Amino acid sequence: MARIAMKPLSPVSQLFLSPGFYGVIVFTLGFKTRCDPSAIVEGITNTWIKLPRFSSKVETDDKKNGEAVWVPVSVRVEDHVIVPDLDHSNIDNPDQFIEDYTSNLANTPMDMTRPLWEFHVLNIKTSNAESLGIGKFHHSLGDGMSLMSLLYASSRKISDPEALPTTAATRKHVESNSNWWLVGRLWLMIRIIFTTIIDLFKMSLTLCFMRDTKNPLMGKPGDRIRPRKVIQRIISFDDVKFVKKTLKMAGLSRYLSKTYGEEPVVGKKTILEKIRLRGTVAVNLRPHTKIEDLADMMTKGSKCRWGNFIGVVMFPLWIRSEDDPLDYVRRAKATMDKKKISMEALVSYGFIKFLMKVFGQKVVDTVSTRMFGHTTLTFSNVLGPCEEISFFKHPMSYVGASALIGPQALIIHFVSYVDKIIINLAVDTTVIPNPHLLCDDLVESLNIIKLAVVEKGLHKMEV
Repeated sequence: MARIAMKPLSPVSQLFLSPGFYGVIVFTLGFKTRCDPSAIVEGITNTWIKLPRFSSKVETDDKKNGEAVWVPVSVRVEDHVIVPDLDHSNIDNPDQFIEDYTSNLANTPMDMTRPLWEFHVLNIKTSNAESLGIGKFHHSLGDGMSLMSLLYASSRKISDPEALPTTAATRKHVESNSNWWLVGRLWLMIRIIFTTIIDLFKMSLTLCFMRDTKNPLMGKPGDRIRPRKVIQRIISFDDVKFVKKTLKMAGLSRYLSKTYGEEPVVGKKTILEKIRLRGTVAVNLRPHTKIEDLADMMTKGSKCRWGNFIGVVMFPLWIRSEDDPLDYVRRAKATMDKKKISMEALVSYGFIKFLMKVFGQKVVDTVSTRMFGHTTLTFSNVLGPCEEISFFKHPMSYVGASALIGPQALIIHFVSYVDKIIINLAVDTTVIPNPHLLCDDLVESLNIIKLAVVEKGLHKMEV
């Protein structure tokens, strides 16, 4: 009997299988029309199942010292597309029901004896959609960019039902013909090396002993993964463009300021100034993948880069009670400019890969848990479709996503769709009992910074 072809998991995918770093991704798709489950089943059968990981389960190979491998299996799509029988008469608040449903789904362990994905169809009208599709994927299948690419390849333009969506092009810098070009390139290389060394030194200190200051957003040392509450909020993308990437700092400062509400104003400012608070950020390392390549992979069986190819950087968050809201913008931009030229993400990926190959999963699990356990939160952003699309012939109104990984009590993800930004929070309510207040503060901080930009006439300020 021929041996079934088995493919080993990548180092990062293996990490997401460990008990201390178990991770899932939950996608929420809001539709403008009632959802047809049979159309979803047909669409997935013709596309997703052609991807090897969506038609494989994970097993340990005794011949390779217990290494985790992908084992191809026969898949019945109907078993993975779930249509719950909803009692609409007992659902007084559809938005709250979806929030509870999504949280319960995210915290329910996956069945490891079959392919690690499922898609739930809920024909219930909420304030932002006529129906919803909620996908749950084990993080070993792929990272956020892989799954967003899957959404692109499974969708079509509303304006042209036969055409794949277009992705935002990466801005390219025009090289100068000046005689100073070589000097500029040399200076850039020096900055890259210097910045990377500093970032790696700080990461080494974090792995050894340096923890964030104890604060109301941080779990207790040694905490394992706990159930999390998943909530979403939709805001205007145009508003975010005023203050790109600064929402997190101002919003967290506002929330922490309220948490220390019983302190005098001077004492509150002193407490905030003493807080060291950092976030771990997942960074996509792959070159831009064409959506056509992934679509061909699903329809023609061609090859395409897929999976988890991400590194991690540590991003210091400016936690202060500032009189000028734009100070958050200036501080965030200065930090981002340094992180953009650092090789920290690439080195961290190589480091995890090296540890996995030489020392095995237990060591990688320990190192990763220390990195995430010594920082306060995880955050990331994913650029979604910039034009209206339909998912298996269902026009979409928004897309949200949360990746639940690691021991941290707070995970923040931002996903865009056309003119909207969807804020996604995954929160351990034993640490942060009022996650909706935190979400309100993020939104309110954006409005305050936007108003400051308008009042000071800085509409064209580039951040």
